[in-house]
Amino acid sequence: MKIQKLQLQNFRNYEKLTIDFASGINILYGDNAQGKTNLLEAIFLTATTKGLRNNKDREMIRLGGDSAHLSVILEKTGISHKVDMYLQAGKTKAAAIDGIRIRRSSELLGMMHIIAFSPDDLSMVKNGPAERRRFADMELCQLNPIYCSNLTNYNKILVQRNNLLHQIGYKPELKETLSIWDEQLVTYGKEIIKERRAFIEELSDIVKEKMAVLTGQKERLRMVYEANVTEEAFMSVLERSRDRDIHLKATNYGPHRDDISFYINDLNVRQFGSQGQQRTVVLALKLSEIHLVWRKIKDSPILLLDDVLSELDRNRQTQLLGEIKDVQTIVTCTGMEEFVNYRSGQEEQGIFFVKSGTIVRKE
Repeated sequence: MKIQKLQLQNFRNYEKLTIDFASGINILYGDNAQGKTNLLEAIFLTATTKGLRNNKDREMIRLGGDSAHLSVILEKTGISHKVDMYLQAGKTKAAAIDGIRIRRSSELLGMMHIIAFSPDDLSMVKNGPAERRRFADMELCQLNPIYCSNLTNYNKILVQRNNLLHQIGYKPELKETLSIWDEQLVTYGKEIIKERRAFIEELSDIVKEKMAVLTGQKERLRMVYEANVTEEAFMSVLERSRDRDIHLKATNYGPHRDDISFYINDLNVRQFGSQGQQRTVVLALKLSEIHLVWRKIKDSPILLLDDVLSELDRNRQTQLLGEIKDVQTIVTCTGMEEFVNYRSGQEEQGIFFVKSGTIVRKE
């Protein structure tokens, strides 16, 4: 899987841009706030319908404009495809694949498989569980459209159930209608729990191997899915917690409260691990993600590295760069001449200088 061309119109600080990527490693370098991350965000948006920074659509349209158009031409299993994304102020984003408009954004997931890695990801282990759930959900949604549909439905029902919990405070008779939402929440929630468990178990085996390589066999990493509730007990737990849910006006049990834990030599990394260990765990996780995608789709993903190399020491940089030789990679960096001149052994490379929304390809 390779991105051949990216075209932007009125996106972020780009009025109009066309960039042709190499099939190997592509280096975007220049000072901060010049538009490097915006290019990665454009790719991520066309692949997942979401921005890297969780901004509203309006914030991604170039200042002074009311619409933006993004287009990616990619090669997948030897066939060329075109993905278009349209943003318009005050309206829902629209997308098309090979010129045919899609009705649901979920139809886009999996068309272009993206793995993104930024400095914020290096805090995934020590931060709250929402980031770890987001990591699992993003990967599962790209690999499994049914999971994405179940997750979307679950989240909609969760919002409706929580709204009902608020209303019951004013109208206690509405308590009798909770069972309607409970049944639907459990139906979709059980599938989410099952898929997450299988995903974490499979990924855990790969992570263990990557961590061993990164630490010279010194540290044993174990990855554990901490389900908030089991599939079998979900309904009964919901029923028992109704009064508490009504009091707190929130649903306290379900996969929206799940977490993922990491243990090095049986010690919880979040609680007892050093910052270096936590970062190594995340690096092992990202490298394992690449391997898992290869296994699942029989093709390579596209890797986006947003200024992450500056956050890693030389040893971890070497390990990461050694793993991406067969993966198309688009990386941003600032002031890293040793990387700008880096030769990874890939035949096809591209080096681009980015300044004030303009790009110059260097030879």
